[in-house]
Amino acid sequence: MIPDEAVAEVLLRADLVEVVGESVKLTRSGKDWKGKCPFHDDRTPSFYVVPDKGFYNCFGCGASGDLFSFVMKQGGMDFPDAVRALGARYGVELRERAASRGRHPHRALYEVNAFAKSWFRRNLEDPEAGAAARAYLGARAIDDATAERFGLGWAPASWSGLREAATAHGLPVGHLLELGLVKESERATEPYDRFRGRVIFPIESVGGRVVGFGGRVLGAVSKGAPKYMNSPESPVYRKGAVLYGLGRNRNAIRRAGVAMVVEGYMDVVALAAAGVEGAVAALGTSLTDGQARLLARYTKKAILLFDSDAAGVRAAFRAGDALLSHGVHPSVATLPPGEDPDTIVRSEGSDGLGRYLDSAVDVLDRKLQLLDEKGYLGRLDRIRTAVDKLLPTLRATTDPALRDIYTARVAERTGVRRKTLEAELEKDATARPGREHRSTGPLRRHAARSERGARLGEHEAERQLLVILLRAREWLDRALERVGPGEFRNSVYRAIFEALVADPGLEPPLDGAAPEVQAGLESLLGDPREVEHTEQAFLDCLLDLEDRAFQVEHDGLKKALRGATSEEERAVLERLREVRRSRRGRWNVVGGTVPRPSRQEPGG
Repeated sequence: MIPDEAVAEVLLRADLVEVVGESVKLTRSGKDWKGKCPFHDDRTPSFYVVPDKGFYNCFGCGASGDLFSFVMKQGGMDFPDAVRALGARYGVELRERAASRGRHPHRALYEVNAFAKSWFRRNLEDPEAGAAARAYLGARAIDDATAERFGLGWAPASWSGLREAATAHGLPVGHLLELGLVKESERATEPYDRFRGRVIFPIESVGGRVVGFGGRVLGAVSKGAPKYMNSPESPVYRKGAVLYGLGRNRNAIRRAGVAMVVEGYMDVVALAAAGVEGAVAALGTSLTDGQARLLARYTKKAILLFDSDAAGVRAAFRAGDALLSHGVHPSVATLPPGEDPDTIVRSEGSDGLGRYLDSAVDVLDRKLQLLDEKGYLGRLDRIRTAVDKLLPTLRATTDPALRDIYTARVAERTGVRRKTLEAELEKDATARPGREHRSTGPLRRHAARSERGARLGEHEAERQLLVILLRAREWLDRALERVGPGEFRNSVYRAIFEALVADPGLEPPLDGAAPEVQAGLESLLGDPREVEHTEQAFLDCLLDLEDRAFQVEHDGLKKALRGATSEEERAVLERLREVRRSRRGRWNVVGGTVPRPSRQEPGG
């Protein structure tokens, strides 16, 4: 591990403009520098380097960070390698401390899942055993390349095929039981395979590890047997926290700026086979709060492609409310009765599906359409019921502007006064997660921050900032404009922050990370505490970390001043004044907080 002091020394010696200027043609723009962004196809200069604050920001694609993150992105390095490269360039000797490495606590379970995926896959490819399954997939227009890409497999009808293959491979039956790959029964002397006679769909985390399996029965469904079956929850699989297809489609989602949310994994695979990327599916449940939070890390827009029957419509509206609560704006695409995305692309192709996507309607407008069709908006005795059906969507909407638009729309369509609707919304406003307290005056906010800072332990600001960033990944760029890994004194928290910068979709386990880092990430993700006034807490954490960095530099400059020559003294004093001005500037706003970094190009 690289000591904090060495990281700080690299930051002091390195020249951000010089490093960036080697790959970006920069021109001066006032105190800053600008050029064409190296991270996207930038036609006009939208990439700014701010040397005084030590960060860069692109107003086109949103890329931002400090010296280390630029080298990491540009050179494809991790944080330690970036520090080493810059240290060698600027003459900083890095005496690294040995870091203990160990096995992830669930590594054995992941290995069992990997073996099972491989076994299912071999069965599908077997000329005889997998013939019926391949024929089924072919009839659903799933070609071999798509089947291989998603790791599709086949579970023969045997009661013990997987168990026997796993034990012959030296894998404990206990692990198979823990993962739900085999089951026990009072009528059987030995555990038996859960998945039998089914086409298998491996379920993967965003990081690509197999966490579970889904199975679609082939042929007629026997009495009491479900058509689709998923793995039960296990130490590595929580169905409400995983979206099928997200790991493979996240880049397509980011490029398009929108995700398609479908009902099942067959829809995801069928769309991919037709060349339609960017779909994800919940796993046997309505879209959960955890799944909506996960999707919000990759997009702010979603199109819901659910069945058009009553159950599908209800599921779409529940999904829409879950997404709105995490800042994702959902629309609803209405498919013909009896159709789903799979059948649409098979009968009409990707262009046919595109027409339905293009005609998708905002989720609230779709609710209003259906209420109007059913006569709720034309009869006085039913308007109250209509309002009750619309209020959950208004309450779920966390985006202030969108909520304002929604409230005005409902008032217009129902004839209920806006003030009345707002009163209804305020009834449970205090229970809404993440709602900021708005009645606190500037002096009280400042005092609250000071009291909070006095209560924080040495590393509590680092921990709380990571908890907030793991819940609101879209704020990572804002954090990077103010702090970098060097501000984290706790080595575990710094390692997690580095990993989050490298992969904003970060989920455990972390490949190659020390056990304490693995445990730290899982602890942060599972932190049960609610962070009050999240926006204010986020800014407070950043100020705490900045203040520590200020104090270190301030004390170092005062120390340097005592032994400085007359010529050196002038430079040290000027830097000391700059540091003090910078700190005063951060507090020269109402309530001792800082405004959101502007996302607009200067002068635009």
